[in-house]
Amino acid sequence: MSNFWNLRFWEYEFFEPNWLWLLVIVPGVWYILFKRERQRKGDIKFSGGVEHQRKLGTNWIARLREGLIILSGLALTSLILALAKPYHWELHDDSSQDFKYGIDIVIAMDVSGSMLAEDFQPNRLEASKRVAKEFVDGRKGDRIGLVAYAGEAYTACPSTLDYEVLKQQISRMNGDRIMGGTSIGLGLGTAVTRLRKDSTQTGSKVIILLTDGVDGGVEMDPMMAAELAKSQDIRVYTIGVGSKGKAKARVNSPFGTYYTSMETEIDEALLKRIANITEGKYFRAKDEDGLKNIYKEIDKLEKKRIADNQYKSQPPPTPQSYLNVAIFFAALVWCLQFFLFKSLD
Repeated sequence: MSNFWNLRFWEYEFFEPNWLWLLVIVPGVWYILFKRERQRKGDIKFSGGVEHQRKLGTNWIARLREGLIILSGLALTSLILALAKPYHWELHDDSSQDFKYGIDIVIAMDVSGSMLAEDFQPNRLEASKRVAKEFVDGRKGDRIGLVAYAGEAYTACPSTLDYEVLKQQISRMNGDRIMGGTSIGLGLGTAVTRLRKDSTQTGSKVIILLTDGVDGGVEMDPMMAAELAKSQDIRVYTIGVGSKGKAKARVNSPFGTYYTSMETEIDEALLKRIANITEGKYFRAKDEDGLKNIYKEIDKLEKKRIADNQYKSQPPPTPQSYLNVAIFFAALVWCLQFFLFKSLD
């Protein structure tokens, strides 16, 4: 029943959006009806003065008639929204289909020393891992792989549908046994290679590349890796992680652990170019909530792209909730006018 009255229009998309242009007439309809109501003459002639008439009059009737006009406009609005054929992905029961149309995804995560900066809690790396696992929990039927990179890169988990194994690998991933530095090109190139080997050839292949630094690798140029991704029809969503300014970071050395303050340096121009050339998108995450919202946005973008390319069955139009409201308001207006305001003989 909760879906029966779901009127949150911002959650819907529309099969026939041109009908929405009719919404511009609703204020005009209200204006005409209110003007006609104010100019309407009474049904009974009255010979007394204005003051006497006011004493006999009732203010609530005028307010009620104005309320009926508002309800009439809302009924018209609901009818127009229903004509636009709204549909909602979340209300679409797609559980009966097989999952051959899932997305192939590789998460390429920076595990360099700067990811230990503590502007996220407890640090950037742990927060990124936590959000990545939440993202994995929200997938259904997508093959997901994992690449870790710093000064070098390796496959932490091949593409898999076993999300529990994948999340275990995400939890274990760190930069303790990997060369220091930040080689964005090598991380992206390794992810592209992983996807090329593991892809199910659905036509929907995605890399989520996350970093908090500036490319310092020499083995592969990031733009060359981006061109390679483009040639394989892989979209790359890039995420820059880190707050503005300086962040506290813990440093492990032979002489013990100490804290230092480091400047947040993210090559946003490079990350934007990588995203643009592969038809992806660049995001900046300044805190963990921002990072969660980015993953949600990527999820929405990919669902929309799959729908547009018919990799997944389209949900049916669901105008019923708007028709329910239109019928309810129209019936309410008619009943009140008929029983309360019918003309006297």
